[in-house]
Amino acid sequence: MKIAQRFALIAVTALMLLSVEGCSSTAVGAGVGAVGGAVLTGGSAAGTVGGAVVGGVIGHEMK
Repeated sequence: MKIAQRFALIAVTALMLLSVEGCSSTAVGAGVGAVGGAVLTGGSAAGTVGGAVVGGVIGHEMK
């Protein structure tokens, strides 16, 4: 589990850096949501996809 948490931290950090570079908020939200969903559900596909959907919606609504 430590490896998954470390990977999630690295992935979230990379996504945040990409968002500063001008990427779409929807894409960044989906990426962060997917990583969060995967970590919270132990890597299940449904949790990853669900997290991506929720993150994408939140990212789309943020200005």
